[in-house]
Amino acid sequence: MSESSYLLKGATLPNGQAADILIQDGRITSTAPGSSAPSGAVVVDAAGLVALPGLVDLHTHLREPGFEQSETVLTGTRAAAAGGFTSVFAMANTMPVSDTAGVVEQVQSLGDAAGYATVRPIGAVTVGLAGERLSEIGAMAQSRAAVRVFSDDGKCVHDSLLMRRALEYVKTFDGVIAQHAQDPRLTENAQMNEGALSSELGLKGWPAVAEESIIARDVLLAEHVGARLHICHLSTAGSVDVVRWAKARGIPVTAEATPHHLLLTEDLIRSYDARYKVNPPLRRDEDVQALRAGVADGTIDIVATDHAPHPRESKESEWDAASFGMVGLESALPVVQTALVDTGLLGWDDVARVLSTTPARIGRLNGHTHSFEEGAPANLTLVDPADRSTFTLDRLAGKSQNTPFEGVTLAGRVRWTFHHGFPTLRDGELASIEEAAAHARHLAREGVPAHG
Repeated sequence: MSESSYLLKGATLPNGQAADILIQDGRITSTAPGSSAPSGAVVVDAAGLVALPGLVDLHTHLREPGFEQSETVLTGTRAAAAGGFTSVFAMANTMPVSDTAGVVEQVQSLGDAAGYATVRPIGAVTVGLAGERLSEIGAMAQSRAAVRVFSDDGKCVHDSLLMRRALEYVKTFDGVIAQHAQDPRLTENAQMNEGALSSELGLKGWPAVAEESIIARDVLLAEHVGARLHICHLSTAGSVDVVRWAKARGIPVTAEATPHHLLLTEDLIRSYDARYKVNPPLRRDEDVQALRAGVADGTIDIVATDHAPHPRESKESEWDAASFGMVGLESALPVVQTALVDTGLLGWDDVARVLSTTPARIGRLNGHTHSFEEGAPANLTLVDPADRSTFTLDRLAGKSQNTPFEGVTLAGRVRWTFHHGFPTLRDGELASIEEAAAHARHLAREGVPAHG
């Protein structure tokens, strides 16, 4: 038995059961307690650690091609592995935009070669994200990248007819449109949540209705067409209400919340620290509580990071001139534990649902089963739920450091991440670039599919 075999001794599964998880040749071969280590296997002391299916992020900005000063596919997937993620969906706002088969295949190839996580490109809905005409949706769907998620994230598909046509198009191959819900006219030059605080601080307000009205329109379009719709980064209580109504009506809509919208409020903007500048903006405490309740009752299907790296100079500036966005891959699981598990709203089986199995299903991540069934690919994460520590910049593995959680005490820490049986994170230490690349070559030789 080679070092490709691991026995994770004494782990706790999401349902609370004790397990000794045996990994052989990239697959889970047993979870039975009391399993002994085969000859040559690496034994990992997993006592006190919770084993989760490998985390899946449906909303990541890897920035490559075009914005490599902020992030690359390699550095972004290293950040993913550090955060417990084994699969990430890369948003389309690159340069050139991921609106053709050639660009999405380039992103796919970069992810395949890096070896830290499965990378699934998201295709743009419109050419150049300009909102004027549909992109090469069919060509991207039929390409080697087999794109199934399409989004103009960063910009709203605000034209109703274009949105209808996009929904009709993706319906033909079971794709999904992931909408950035932001009415552009209602948010011109907006800088933060609209309310008493924005008036006090003298910053242009971003009204909740700018998000809620687009969601209301789009769920009705999805119902009319009968196509799948996904709502990116819900941030208001009203948005939760609209999605809850749509689901009760049977409309095929799913929705996500980000970790930062589940923990942080607009009050932080009193500091004028641009680490807290994000799109959509941080909202009121009432919105945070509504989002948490929405995740707990299933109205909000998943938690997605909206990992948005920026170079230092884009954030260390006056508020109005600073870029929108926060990095989030490395902090996502600790924030979810802090905001939802330790508050009693979710159990670990729910965490597996909102951070792994459901995002995999929405993105049609075929061939990368996220479970502990015998024979399933060994995509899994070991987290120490007892850890309580201050989040520091040295926990970031990507290129950028624009985290809003620096100095915040968070619960839980990812200790191990396995991608198809290879430990991309070993007891808190990332595998080397050379090791990960060798793993990628092994997967290619074995014919492991990028998407199924």
